[in-house]
Amino acid sequence: MTKDQQPADAHRYCARNFSLAELDAVVELMQREPKLNRAQLSRRVCEMLNWRTSAGKLKDMSCRVAMLRMQADGLIELPASRIRQRRRRAQALSTSRSDPQSPLTQPVHELPTLRLEIVQAASPHSKLWNEYMARYHELGYTPLSGSQMRYAVFAGDRWVALLSFGASAWKLSSRDAFIGWSDTQRSANLQRVVNNARFLILPWVMSKGLASKALALAARRLPADWQQRYGYRPVLLETFVQTDRHKGTCYRAANWIHVGQTVGRGKKALTHEQTLPIKDVWLYPLRRDYGAQLRL
Repeated sequence: MTKDQQPADAHRYCARNFSLAELDAVVELMQREPKLNRAQLSRRVCEMLNWRTSAGKLKDMSCRVAMLRMQADGLIELPASRIRQRRRRAQALSTSRSDPQSPLTQPVHELPTLRLEIVQAASPHSKLWNEYMARYHELGYTPLSGSQMRYAVFAGDRWVALLSFGASAWKLSSRDAFIGWSDTQRSANLQRVVNNARFLILPWVMSKGLASKALALAARRLPADWQQRYGYRPVLLETFVQTDRHKGTCYRAANWIHVGQTVGRGKKALTHEQTLPIKDVWLYPLRRDYGAQLRL
């Protein structure tokens, strides 16, 4: 058996193999403590199996997803959900704060020095970041889950751009071929690939060279910021550019590498047919030995 094969007595969920003994232990825990709700249960299972991030935090959200899939496969029976009403999706309503401003047309070298600021959830910039994204990005505003980082880009005291980074795609054929890693290596090191989930130049900002400059600043800044927040450094960035809307010119100018295209199937696709727009896949190595790091 090669190291990429799943053990015969294991079931794989959320990039982790669960042995039959571990599944029995989960069932035994639910029988022993039947009053645990699903959130409490996921934390207890993570503690029992020592399922943690590299920073030592419990992977309880991944565990919750894994247990739902175990239940769907008939391996366990979860306690009934105690959520009676669906939670409303977070919204970012437009206010006058995000109204269009006077055009900014100078090339980037004539602007005040660009600077990036981390947008913390509790900071005064957070609501405005969400509002700008909801109002002006073609994909709107969607809260990121899991590991994430948001930035606001300023020229002097003016907002000019916004970026966000989050979890990478689980499987991506063009990226995975470019890296040359095995399934086992991908499972172990995927967290070190970070996705540029959103990039927005505010529509009144028409500054030549600003987009690639902002991407370059973010690529230099992100590894240390991610290390401080999550306890490890990414080594590769990825992003997707919808081919019928954009050419990815700013990514090319910022030295990102075009490695292929998506096939138009989402994470939850049940068929092999295209259901989503085709997107170009772009990668940006954050260190020269990124391949060796990801193939450990």
